[in-house]
Amino acid sequence: MSDSSIDEAATPRRSFAAHIFAPIKITWDQFIDLLVPFRHSTHIRRHAASVTISRVQLVAALFAVLVPVCSIVDWFVFPWPEWAQMTAMRLASSLVFLGLAWPWNMSKSRLQADGMLMAMLLVPPIFYLMSIRIISGLPLDPFSLLATKLYALMPNIVLAGLAIFPLTALEVLLFSTPAFAFAVIGYVMNGEALSLAQHGPELWLMVLVMGVAMFSGMSQLHYMAALVNRAMVDPLTGAYTRRSGGETLDLLFRLSALQNSPLSVAFFDLDKFKSINDTFGHDEGDRALKALAETLKAGLRKGDVLVRWGGEEFLAILNNTDAEGARIVIQRLRDAGLGMRPDGKPMTASVGVAERSADQAKDWPELIEAADQRMYQAKKTGRDRAVLPGGVTLVFGPPIA
Repeated sequence: MSDSSIDEAATPRRSFAAHIFAPIKITWDQFIDLLVPFRHSTHIRRHAASVTISRVQLVAALFAVLVPVCSIVDWFVFPWPEWAQMTAMRLASSLVFLGLAWPWNMSKSRLQADGMLMAMLLVPPIFYLMSIRIISGLPLDPFSLLATKLYALMPNIVLAGLAIFPLTALEVLLFSTPAFAFAVIGYVMNGEALSLAQHGPELWLMVLVMGVAMFSGMSQLHYMAALVNRAMVDPLTGAYTRRSGGETLDLLFRLSALQNSPLSVAFFDLDKFKSINDTFGHDEGDRALKALAETLKAGLRKGDVLVRWGGEEFLAILNNTDAEGARIVIQRLRDAGLGMRPDGKPMTASVGVAERSADQAKDWPELIEAADQRMYQAKKTGRDRAVLPGGVTLVFGPPIA
């Protein structure tokens, strides 16, 4: 076969592989994020919690209706008083599901989502174990025997149910543990000696179901994280968008007020940005904005957040930082330089700083307003400077006309 024939044969294979694997290509860091939940951003955690709670409420609402309706089966296959006890258990389970489905006024945190999910997952296997105690010793006809075997599948149902939630591999593993434990306890309560030949296939099936749920949960989480990141990150600069930045600032402001800890914001406005667009074109203007954002992100600390507030305006959220700490951060950023303009001159910015306690801000919009006003003050008094709380002004260079 000639080299050209080999290339032609290899090209379709490469295209096919690219088509198959491209939708799930992820970086190593993203893969780690799908294994454990500890590295996710606040936005992704909150969104995942909201999705989990919504789906728990939907599933719980369905089961709150279906579980007691299935009492009809118990009435036909079990004698009195066993069917009455089964009905009582179903009603109790329905009340639990109803409580989970109720639209409580919640903040939808990750802890609340995990708690609700675990509570919902525990109901079926507990029902299964209690049904063993009720039915134990009864003479079973083919229909009642079928019903008991269906109840024994409840741990598998729990594992299969995990597939509809955006979870990491570790979370699926943790939520699956009670199902395996209850399945083994069920074997013991039925008087069965654990045997690899008898119970191995059933447990192996449960492992396979858990694996499918794990893959489904990780896929949902990856897709959701991609959508959230796309919505929260400005595609040009890589900074947070105004909406996601506002959500972050709202959360940090409430935490700061609750803990009485400092919180500062720094408003950056690129000086003479319009002249870059007018003289060199919008492509050069975009490059200037991107360079400014990269420089600011490199100079900020790990816990700080950079937001593109609009146009050439950027907001740095300095968590757990008072006015003096903000001054040090601004000075360090300016000393490092903010990048170069297309004409070779250094870029400069007018900066306004506000701090929650120093400005006695009642909410985060009021904090933004104080920083915005000081940014305009810096621009009016000569640009390339920063105005901080208390009238402190950092002048970095001579006034810019």
